[in-house]
Amino acid sequence: MTDPQVAIFMLCLFIVLVMLGFPIAFTLLAMGVAFGYYAYYTGAPESFADIFNNNIFYLLNQNTFSVMENPTLVAIPLFLFMGYVVERANIVDRLFISLYMAARNLPGALAIAALLTCTIFSTASGIVGAVVTLMGLLAYPAMANAGYQRSFASGVICAGGTLGILIPPSIMLIVYAAIAELSPLRLYAAAVFPGLMLAGLYMVYVIIRVKLNPSLAPKPNLEDVPPTAQIYRDLLVSFVPLTVLIMLVLGSILGGLATPAEAAAMGALGGLVLAMLYRSLTWEKVKESVYLTAKATAMVCWLFVGSWTFASVFSILGGHDIIKDWVVALDLEPWQFLVLAQLIIFVLGWPLEWSEILIIFVPIFLPMLEFFGVNPYFFAMLVALNLQTSFLTPPMAMSAYYLKGVLKKQIELIEIFKGLMPYLGIVLLCMILMYQFPGIALYLPDYFFGPYVP
Repeated sequence: MTDPQVAIFMLCLFIVLVMLGFPIAFTLLAMGVAFGYYAYYTGAPESFADIFNNNIFYLLNQNTFSVMENPTLVAIPLFLFMGYVVERANIVDRLFISLYMAARNLPGALAIAALLTCTIFSTASGIVGAVVTLMGLLAYPAMANAGYQRSFASGVICAGGTLGILIPPSIMLIVYAAIAELSPLRLYAAAVFPGLMLAGLYMVYVIIRVKLNPSLAPKPNLEDVPPTAQIYRDLLVSFVPLTVLIMLVLGSILGGLATPAEAAAMGALGGLVLAMLYRSLTWEKVKESVYLTAKATAMVCWLFVGSWTFASVFSILGGHDIIKDWVVALDLEPWQFLVLAQLIIFVLGWPLEWSEILIIFVPIFLPMLEFFGVNPYFFAMLVALNLQTSFLTPPMAMSAYYLKGVLKKQIELIEIFKGLMPYLGIVLLCMILMYQFPGIALYLPDYFFGPYVP
């Protein structure tokens, strides 16, 4: 086989191994080293020591060092810590109850409150698993007790929980910035309106669906409803401190007052202060937050080391070039290139998670953006929206598995999958709207940082 053929075989083998359940990060690392040894092979070793005299080991060492010293990635553990502290401080519980009381007269009030809570919590966390798990424990029992259809209730939680990879401070956007060598500040600014638009469309869908079929979400019998003044007082107490923290973090980033890492550090400290104000900060909860942060950060770092090694070897073997040449030979218009790229990413979302798609496949398209005259930040937002589907499309719909994991026998997996389907259509609608009106993604970054110049 020629080197490009070996590269394509390498890519196909990776997909097969991941679908068989092998750990992503170490599969990338092992395949990068194995195929890299072949790519850099210079002849039979004369001694045992010569076995390790191969440039793949130098490349692996350099990639590891590059990941550990990358200033953009420093924000990841700090944002993760902020999210885990907020999650364990019972702030979200109070917020959900307050939002439900305030929205009690709307159709599907519990579902609307769940989506609003997911949206707000996503801006403080960015951890999809944490949001879906927490809302599964908090909102699903409330909806089930109120007589909500199980698939409808589960779809709301899974769709709302995935907003964390789009709405800043999204961990995914930090990873994308590092991969594509883009400004995380502009990416955060570009993601604000698309994220809010998607959340808003989810809520509009819920209201219309319940209006047309009230049996999906019966109005619960509210006994001893607090006075309106008390409801809004409770809402302010649970909502304002968290909102202030989020605005300080995002405002300092978008205003250019702080880097993402500095803002994340402020957010982590703010999360601790909030937990103290709510009198829910305990040593045990701090230890849990630190442990979960270290675990998630280690996963991300090894994922980067493995993916950069894999991608480097794939490029050395000519994999990127052969795909680029194939796409260019199709003689596509820019809009056709965008449709093709997003269609491929959407299909990859069926068997793969967002991390594999982002780290392995998106870099294949990045060198083509200049050729087709596509704004890289606009393309990034299309990808970010599209990656929502990787959490919502069976068989690897991770948000469904997160929810099933906490609900266990309360619901079947097939019911969750049924509840997810309408939200896939809403994501695609959101992408179409953004394509027709690019200002949805580009207005804020251009306003804060000036027009993009290649």
